[in-house]
Amino acid sequence: MTYRILIVEDHNLLRHGLRSMITALPGYEVVGEAREGKEAIREALSLHPDMILMDLSLPGMNGIEATAQIKRRMPDIRVLVLTVYKTDEYVTETLRVGADGYVLKDASYDEFVIAIQTVVSGKKYICPDVSMHLINDFLHRGDAPKAVTPWNKLTARERSILKLVAEGRTNRMTGEFLNISAKTVEKHRANLMHKLGLHNAAELILMALDMGLIEHASNSANGVNRANGGSVSSEISAKKPPDGTAFSPE
Repeated sequence: MTYRILIVEDHNLLRHGLRSMITALPGYEVVGEAREGKEAIREALSLHPDMILMDLSLPGMNGIEATAQIKRRMPDIRVLVLTVYKTDEYVTETLRVGADGYVLKDASYDEFVIAIQTVVSGKKYICPDVSMHLINDFLHRGDAPKAVTPWNKLTARERSILKLVAEGRTNRMTGEFLNISAKTVEKHRANLMHKLGLHNAAELILMALDMGLIEHASNSANGVNRANGGSVSSEISAKKPPDGTAFSPE
């Protein structure tokens, strides 16, 4: 049996490297690629892959919302999240919307392969770093009330609007993207700014950066340059398949 994989990643070099890594594995083929959330949904509906490798930080619709919509429409498609984020908010929200696995971009190549094999077989997978983080957080939390963070102050729709507006979209453009009116966007924007105590566009952008909803331009290549010690990202340029030929972007 050959498993059909859809890759969702907005960084070209990383996406092409992931394709090379996956196609080198026996029994796997990459049937499609997407660069943002809406495109991921369209490709999933069209290709119906066995598994989607999903980044979370995507332009426009983020990976969490894309995963939620894909799982609602096609619950049999497995989703393995590959991301840099390991905070409680990202992990719990991603699992809540139906993701089947969660692995970090600085994971080893072997761990990445295990994650893929586990998820396509119908099981759940959470990488050790994230699992330990969640366990430690639970053990040290005790009976103390959970801290109210900017993330859980906002609804999913408000987080989407915060991201889109911080990326530079107007209320009209944001409304068109989300299929809602500009007035509705304006209302949500006012509500989220009130909840977070924001007073202007600059503070809004800084908050989106702090929450990890958008990236600094200088961080765009971090997925490729994050580590030199055997991470998924470094394996893209350094790992060799069994036949000894080097992986390289197509």
